[in-house]
Amino acid sequence: MTDAATNKQIQHEKVIILGAGPAGLVAALYAARAELDPFILTGMELGGQASLTNEIENYPGFPDGIGGSELGEIFKRQAEKFGARFEFDAATAVDLSQKPFIVRTYGKEYSADTLILATGASPVKLNVPGEELLTGRGVSYCATCDGWFFKNKEVVVVGGGDSALEEALFLTRFASKVRIIHRRDKFRAGQILQNRVTENPKIEVIWDSVVDKVNGNEKVTGVDLRNVKSGEVTTLPTDGVFVFIGHSPNTSLYKGQLEMDDRGFLVVDTSMRTSIPGVFAAGEVGDPIYKQVITSAGLGAAAAIQATRYLQES
Repeated sequence: MTDAATNKQIQHEKVIILGAGPAGLVAALYAARAELDPFILTGMELGGQASLTNEIENYPGFPDGIGGSELGEIFKRQAEKFGARFEFDAATAVDLSQKPFIVRTYGKEYSADTLILATGASPVKLNVPGEELLTGRGVSYCATCDGWFFKNKEVVVVGGGDSALEEALFLTRFASKVRIIHRRDKFRAGQILQNRVTENPKIEVIWDSVVDKVNGNEKVTGVDLRNVKSGEVTTLPTDGVFVFIGHSPNTSLYKGQLEMDDRGFLVVDTSMRTSIPGVFAAGEVGDPIYKQVITSAGLGAAAAIQATRYLQES
């Protein structure tokens, strides 16, 4: 098949899966076992956000925990065993106005009878002065990636959910002091994590506070904190700022083509169907509630099962 506009050869596939986090990888496994010969565009990171987690303790079958990147590799290997094919490339555009659907990447163009969208989510930023300038120079969104650079230094972690507390605990392996900045007076994280944080002598919690500014020129030197109850602003010296305040869905490719909610999450029904027949979604791209590896994996399986039924009925 050739694109008349670009005169480029188009590679046709029955099923293309966009994204290789837990949802995409499990969708690949189920589609492969259904003998659909799925083709997966991994994006720039195998394993998605889970690959950035140092240790996952709540995924069934791994009572001693498992690293996020290791779990992703296991998923990939199992999907490949049944014939799934992976391409380390990222979609730059999709055209859902025609069938077969068109997917463009940096290097090629593809068509597909059905799509499973599993492009996940990206870290939410603070959007305060200094954050963008100092990203990579003390501001980070991945403790597993960057924690080593803060040996014997002091860092702050912004957030109060499971991810924030998990990463704060991980950072104590390197940093001399970890201060958790949380806008409320209690955590949203699970009680086990709260207990570990409370018991760790390297961790201090600063309640009812938000970061108004990240200070520094060539590197982070501190943060301006504002107490949300008193309004008082103080400056806290620190060497690093790790931000874990949630994720926003990676859905920009689908704007104007698929129905989304007011936060940008894809609207899907109980069968993982989007607003266009033949296009399915799984994982955090359409899950504003659970955001867990286990639920993303389950939604990936459901999306592949429904894609199989769609192709059988077409």
